[in-house]
Amino acid sequence: MSELIRLRGTFHRAVDPRFREHALAGSRAAGRYSRAGQPTLYLSSSEEGVSAAMIAHQDPDAPPRQTVQVQVDAEGIVDLRDERALAALGVDLADAVAPWQQTVAAGGTPPSWAVRDRLEAAGANGLIDPSRKSPGLWHLVLFRWNEPGAPTARMVD
Repeated sequence: MSELIRLRGTFHRAVDPRFREHALAGSRAAGRYSRAGQPTLYLSSSEEGVSAAMIAHQDPDAPPRQTVQVQVDAEGIVDLRDERALAALGVDLADAVAPWQQTVAAGGTPPSWAVRDRLEAAGANGLIDPSRKSPGLWHLVLFRWNEPGAPTARMVD
């Protein structure tokens, strides 16, 4: 399927230094593209992207996060910046970028979770998500990794 692309490179992830060794376990809390308990690996294409992404996740009681580098080789990625791919997959970008945190806090289901469901049903392993805080920056979200037939993600020392 031409909507699914291959992506290789070094990506960045902010982690609590106490849990650095678990950085590749992915997020388990609810997120833009993940229900609580649904492992998802959120990465940024740059350190600036990490800073932009963390604006929405400020916790004054948490220790300062550190950025780790992750080498990724991924097939089956959908680029949400590609209007033709979105149209072919029946995805509305507005659903992907809609606010999600208040919806989840109120017990609802944000439209971005349905975006993930649709992409997974189409065989996607993840997506490229444009930054809402800093236009031009982007993030990589992996739905599955480091299992047979899935993208690989390895920490860079």
